[in-house]
Amino acid sequence: MKFDRPNRSFLTQYLGLVLALFCFTPFLGHRAVAQSSMPIGVEQAIKRSGIPKDSISIAVSEIPSAANPKPGSRQILNWRDEVAMNPASTIKLLTTLVALDILGPKYRWKTELFTDGAIKNGTLKGNIYFVGHGDPKWIPEELDRLTKQLRDLDIQRIDGNLIFDRSAYAKQVMEEVTIDGETLRAYNVAPDPLLYAFRTLSFEINPNKTGQGSQISYTPKLARFTIQNDISMRPTPCDGTRRNLRLEIIPNPTEIASSQLKNKSAIQWKAIFSGELSQKCREITFNAVKFDPDTFLTLGFTAAWEDAGGLWVRPPSGQAGSVPVYARPLLSFEGLSLLDATEDINKLSNNVMARQVFLTLALEKVGKPADIESAKGVVQAWLNQRGLDFPELVIENGSGLSRNEAISARHLNSLLISAQNLPIAEAFANTLPAAGSEGTMRHRLITQLRKFLHLKKKPEARIKTGSLNHVRTISGYVFSKSGRIYAVTSFINDPKANRGQEVHDQLLTWLLEDGPDPKDAR
Repeated sequence: MKFDRPNRSFLTQYLGLVLALFCFTPFLGHRAVAQSSMPIGVEQAIKRSGIPKDSISIAVSEIPSAANPKPGSRQILNWRDEVAMNPASTIKLLTTLVALDILGPKYRWKTELFTDGAIKNGTLKGNIYFVGHGDPKWIPEELDRLTKQLRDLDIQRIDGNLIFDRSAYAKQVMEEVTIDGETLRAYNVAPDPLLYAFRTLSFEINPNKTGQGSQISYTPKLARFTIQNDISMRPTPCDGTRRNLRLEIIPNPTEIASSQLKNKSAIQWKAIFSGELSQKCREITFNAVKFDPDTFLTLGFTAAWEDAGGLWVRPPSGQAGSVPVYARPLLSFEGLSLLDATEDINKLSNNVMARQVFLTLALEKVGKPADIESAKGVVQAWLNQRGLDFPELVIENGSGLSRNEAISARHLNSLLISAQNLPIAEAFANTLPAAGSEGTMRHRLITQLRKFLHLKKKPEARIKTGSLNHVRTISGYVFSKSGRIYAVTSFINDPKANRGQEVHDQLLTWLLEDGPDPKDAR
């Protein structure tokens, strides 16, 4: 069977060939000496960036294909590829590949509901216990499905409170520890077995129909939550005006002195927007992490229950707790698939989702409470099973939101090559963002890719990106205009790393144009 790339079935076609030739061993067979000098375009981009070459590592290998059917990968370019460096979010490739292989693309997380009461005449008299297992994408649409299933149990009213059981995770993994001290930023949300909507409120601000004022929408919907809009509209250019906006979320002033304040989930909350905004601005977004996990989930579930037609005997409170032995099950809800979650992780670089998938490995293979060390052990055992020895590998949380995580470009590239030998190879590659159209690569290489619009089989770059202060990285696959397939990884660790996008774009462009073998291009 030849490995080609008609539509998106290339990895499936390639699977039979690679399994027969070198079964999980990426470096057997034909190899060529890689060039150590940079391509001219990359070299020039490095000079323009001012980044020292010793702050850059690059690994490029060609994978067998219809254009190059010889067995085994062929090293194309190595530059300091053996040096351990911070990979930022490209380490998500390791987390998601291991999860897809061990758990399977169709794996689904469960959220279980129990009660210590009984249903009588349409009223559930008793508490509801939520038991989470780390669903990384428990979004409003999924909570709506859950509440409708609850209503289908002939429950019209709830006379009780909400108890949240988070025993699936060890306590230390749920602590809010950040690398930048920004605990209220969405990218720093800590893992939670009952993570709802990433514990993040997303606001969108637009001018109203007259243009003299603004209107604010938000998601997810919360009960007992209102917005006070004190934004002043100005006839100024849009650039930079959003920096004048301020957001404060507080209890309703009339309730501050009330005894209800002890029950944060039962009081009224108000989001106050103030500052100035240009009349020309559209779709200004704010992501805010303002509520503790119990309050956020209580307000979210309350709103979803009421939207489903459910009623309360009294406003519920929500708090952490454990399911008593005498509680009985109400329902077991299955969320979205691992494959669906993996697409968000790799295309949108969602950190907390990656961390929850990482912990799911420990939860499924070792048991609860899941912790980082157990998850590391599962990943290491998987690498050992496939003969992948990465002695420099350091995993802190599996998402790349870390100053300590490390791997070499050579070994992350080895992982990409090894991925081709797995049954989930095609599914994995399709979770990486396509340059010019998806996720973090949506605005990259657009001009370069336009050159190939006339070709029947168009070149493609599926690349996971990563960035931190002083770190910029890429890793993924490039399908050249002649049909060649390359695994490519490059790390930049330097104070000037934010200038490195052109370096990486030139490297990807070089490979789209067939890299060292342009003479073979169509």
